[in-house]
Amino acid sequence: MIRAGSGDTGPVGLPPFSRLRVRDGLGEALAGLVQRPGRSMLTMLGTVLGVGAFVAVLGLTSTATQQIGDAFNALTATTVTIQAHAAAGTTGRTEPDFPADADERVQRLNGVASAGVWWQLSLRNPSVSTRPAAPAESSVRNVRLFAASPGALEAAAPTVATGRLYNEFHRGRAEQVCVLGSGAARLLGISRVDNQPVVFINSTPYTVVGILSDVERLPDFLLGVMIPESTALRAYGPPTDSPAQMLIHTDVGAAKLIARQAPPALRPDRPNLLTAVPPPDPHGLRDTVDTSLSGLFLVLAGICLVIGAVGIANTTLVAVLERRGEIGLRRALGAGPRHIAAQFLTESTVLGTLGGLAGTAIGVGVVATVSLAQDWTAVISPYTVLPAPVIGSLTGLLAGLYPALRAAKVEPLEALRT
Repeated sequence: MIRAGSGDTGPVGLPPFSRLRVRDGLGEALAGLVQRPGRSMLTMLGTVLGVGAFVAVLGLTSTATQQIGDAFNALTATTVTIQAHAAAGTTGRTEPDFPADADERVQRLNGVASAGVWWQLSLRNPSVSTRPAAPAESSVRNVRLFAASPGALEAAAPTVATGRLYNEFHRGRAEQVCVLGSGAARLLGISRVDNQPVVFINSTPYTVVGILSDVERLPDFLLGVMIPESTALRAYGPPTDSPAQMLIHTDVGAAKLIARQAPPALRPDRPNLLTAVPPPDPHGLRDTVDTSLSGLFLVLAGICLVIGAVGIANTTLVAVLERRGEIGLRRALGAGPRHIAAQFLTESTVLGTLGGLAGTAIGVGVVATVSLAQDWTAVISPYTVLPAPVIGSLTGLLAGLYPALRAAKVEPLEALRT
């Protein structure tokens, strides 16, 4: 409603200047929205989705990052890798990179839960099959061969699907036994061990004693055939193509200390031949994951907001074209161009604000529902929730600028004539 202010007088002989109060503008905007509830809901839907996606993705990113960080930190904070230098594993060496009692030396250190040596077998075009003397074309491809001590298998934190792991007895006698990863077992067509299946590596038989369904460390084992390192040394010699490594599973808080103590404990004569790789800084890792996920999802939320803004702008522009008669009548009753522009800007801003509030509520609900379903702890920052309605308001305001300017330029006589 356009009111004449008591103190807003115009030039002599002309009526007072008209004035559109904020309360009047809000009332007119709400009245216009209520008159077309279906259109208003559909127009608001874009902003609801955009703001809801903004709140949901940031909340889910924070929640998922927290869960990933906790699980990742618990795993990496207790993992130490000892690597032999390239010079220690060059071709032609007959001396192993690690002493024969490497597992026992490291396991005597306080804070070590399990540890073991492993390496990839240095075989050129090996034949791996379930039949003796199988032709090369019938051997299974993509299966990797590893030598691993019982301690290395234990440190990898495996989940045994069937059977068991080989142990110190097999290692001490250099038995021809093996453990299969789930991928290797599937390629070889082996799913059980109670019938004592055999895998032939270059026609040498190895009895399968267990199959792994998963490992927390050394995921390459899932596509591999693991044999005791004593058996590998007797049959194939020390590693030549790549040096051996040691995997150490430590107690919480002991990883950095073990990383300093392990090389001299393993090679007191030449500790410089071994390099300890302690776990990385967990805070840096979490920040990296958080930044990467947040950046990706913010782009998606921004796209949703742009779609919502285009929807509001399109609907507001259509409303301007449909309400030309109303605009002409308001101009004839004393409303100025700025009043018409303010009215349409107010309507689009109110639409954006309502969409922002609804989207915020929906986003928070999505985060809470997903967290409850996954048994997570929901993490929703106030800096995510509080600006969300404001973002909706700004989206509506910016979306209504062009339609409002179009409405302000409508000539009263032309509008009344049409």
